[in-house]
Amino acid sequence: MRRLFEILGSSLSLTWQEFRSHKVRTLLSLSGVAFGIFCIIGVLTMVESLQKAVQNDIKALGSNTVYIDKWEYAGGGPDYPWWKFVKRPAPKQEEMVLLRLKTSSAKNIAMTIQDNSNVEIEDNIVTNINYYGVTEDFSNIQVIEIEQGRYLQQSDFDRGNNSIVMGREVAENLFGKAEKAVGQVISIKSGKKAVVVGLIKKQGKSLLGGFEYDKSIIMSYNYMKTFDREEFSQPVIMVQAKETVPMDQMKDELLGAMRSIRKLKPTEENDFSLNDIDSFREFMDNIFGYINKGGWAIAMLSLVVGMFGVANIMFVTVRERTSQIGLKKQLVLRSE
Repeated sequence: MRRLFEILGSSLSLTWQEFRSHKVRTLLSLSGVAFGIFCIIGVLTMVESLQKAVQNDIKALGSNTVYIDKWEYAGGGPDYPWWKFVKRPAPKQEEMVLLRLKTSSAKNIAMTIQDNSNVEIEDNIVTNINYYGVTEDFSNIQVIEIEQGRYLQQSDFDRGNNSIVMGREVAENLFGKAEKAVGQVISIKSGKKAVVVGLIKKQGKSLLGGFEYDKSIIMSYNYMKTFDREEFSQPVIMVQAKETVPMDQMKDELLGAMRSIRKLKPTEENDFSLNDIDSFREFMDNIFGYINKGGWAIAMLSLVVGMFGVANIMFVTVRERTSQIGLKKQLVLRSE
């Protein structure tokens, strides 16, 4: 045992001397190991953070919610060409009203249209602002936190009043201080005047886009359609299921209701898409499964490259000490 400790002590002493006498070689060895470990940690952490951010963005679209649109969010596949989506009719407000009568499994049904334009007050103009025209159930599906003022009231929806709520980033760019926004009268698209009745709490950036409230203004559907044609404003019907209703059951009910509303024959294919947010989440999880595998492959490749670098340096070091190693072995054999 004592002999073992002597050998270990001698080896460690020689190793330390080697480190001190070949500083560049030591630095390269440590850099190779550190590079491999850093790549593993960095790549996997980045993928995990990206996945969490995407999952949060999908969750913000609404839980247990189906988006009725002319477009298929997960893609129609190679057997369904894109031009067929273009030819589909856009959802209409009248269809949303009929769905409320025909769909018993739905808790909330809302409709949105959107556009992108400017807002201005006096000589100050802010460009590239998202306009959202929504119906009254929209805030029951989407979480909209009002920091100052109020949200749209029922009278705003019924009468199509020019009341709007504004995102914090828009308010800061337009008024300097966001707190000055509430109560101001601004000009929007087509020279329309609008009254800011509420300020939306800062949301932060979204990777998927979605409803970017910081750069948006929200108004009633009836007011927005006075200056924007509904069919050209990306109309979408949002349907949220009741807590006790399975998503598949509601989708089956929506499928039958929409086909009935559009009077499609049994042999005709659907001219609409039922985009299930939960299915979209599973679709994205599958994609991130492949990304994770790719991340592991890149990380392991980086580690292997670093290990080859260390192995090469170790080989050179041992090669230089070949004569000394042979001499020590002979001394050990003779001493025995």
